[in-house]
Amino acid sequence: MGPRADEPPVPEGLDLKELPRGVRAELRGLSAKSAEVVGAYLLQAGKLVDEDPEAAYLHAEAARRRAPRLPITREAAGETAYAAAHYDVALNEFRAMRRMGGGAEYLALMADCERALGRPQQALKLVKEGLAADPDLPSVVELRLVEAGVRREIGQTEEALRLLRKQIEAAGPRGTKLSRARLRYAYADHLEAAGKLAEAEQWFATAAMLDTEGTTDAAERVAQLQGLTLELGDLDDEPEDADTHLEEADE
Repeated sequence: MGPRADEPPVPEGLDLKELPRGVRAELRGLSAKSAEVVGAYLLQAGKLVDEDPEAAYLHAEAARRRAPRLPITREAAGETAYAAAHYDVALNEFRAMRRMGGGAEYLALMADCERALGRPQQALKLVKEGLAADPDLPSVVELRLVEAGVRREIGQTEEALRLLRKQIEAAGPRGTKLSRARLRYAYADHLEAAGKLAEAEQWFATAAMLDTEGTTDAAERVAQLQGLTLELGDLDDEPEDADTHLEEADE
């Protein structure tokens, strides 16, 4: 099957050995030629997703059209559609993944799609379903982040703050630095929305200290609140007690 007029040409010059082993295993169910084409589209989608989500989605969608029964093509299409803000498409793909045997791991993304599509109650329903499945800590964090976002959008900012504060306390030092940073970043963002700027600045700073890879823009948010420019290199170390401000916020 050649490329359609509305899709990118088959990527050339790629080393398909760069694909994860599990992806290569799924592709073995295709003919050699199809596996090569689908694999090339998937690999290029992965390379583009951070810098050009729309282009990544077009490559993933081209792979999905050629092998719609492979979970990996549906997953790639869903994740790139989500990154490109095609939330209706992403939601359909994540639903397909669940029907193909997926568990609760897609519920946070599905809930966020529902939120983005203006269906807060459906989003909260999916969050509740996800939490009831007793997921691991990273999944709990993602579900709570979505829930807090929904609460804020429907005018329940204080409830959003309560949920995030409770989750930070419950998780303590557990989880990856990035998941802990994301929790604190979200808490700071909601504090800023509530007009609590001094507390927001403190929590963005805490998030920046944990986010050693610079995945979030926490350091920039600190600078914006302080009205000055910070050097990222000044925020290399984790604070001695990352949760100190929780106690202060509750006083």
